Amino acid sequence: MATFSLVHGAWHGGWCWNDVRTELEARGHIVHAPDLPCEDVEARVGEYAAVVPPADVVVRHSLGGLVIPLVEAATRVFVGALVGGTGWRDVFVPGFGDARVRDELGRSYYPEPAAAARELQYPPGHVSLAERLRRQAPLEAELPVLDGRIVYVVCARDATIRPEWQRHLARNVLAVEPVELDAGHSPLLSHPSELASLLDSLA
Repeated sequence: MATFSLVHGAWHGGWCWNDVRTELEARGHIVHAPDLPCEDVEARVGEYAAVVPPADVVVRHSLGGLVIPLVEAATRVFVGALVGGTGWRDVFVPGFGDARVRDELGRSYYPEPAAAARELQYPPGHVSLAERLRRQAPLEAELPVLDGRIVYVVCARDATIRPEWQRHLARNVLAVEPVELDAGHSPLLSHPSELASLLDSLA
């Protein structure tokens, strides 16, 4: 048995991990999937990390990658994730973000849930979940110093964060050989069993 903390990406909440959480709990693990304070324009990465319980394995998806370096863990898993201090050049697939707008506080959001589901590569049966997306305040972080075991999972069919950039990040920034998952940007929704099996193997 191991403890897991599952960290969501921009606009989401802990709910996006429900299928993976169910799979891991069925294997006897203890799983936390907190809601990050993404709508709070005053919150910094430290405030985000404060809501994530320490765990044997901390998993982050997408923008959540900025958070887990500050969370105590034996193993840190990045799933199609960003890392602070690497800049944003050539990171995103051209056209990603075209469906988003910003509010008066500078928070990005999707006015059309269907467009969000398309951009974030939700599977057909989960499109309605995009109605739960929140507003995301700008968030920055420094290049982290990481301890413990590091695993980077490349989403090989990602149409949000370029898979080539993910591989570069793993090899040249984090100094690990990436694991490949044949999935788009949201494997926690499209491939929960495969992702849970991979995480289980790291426990």
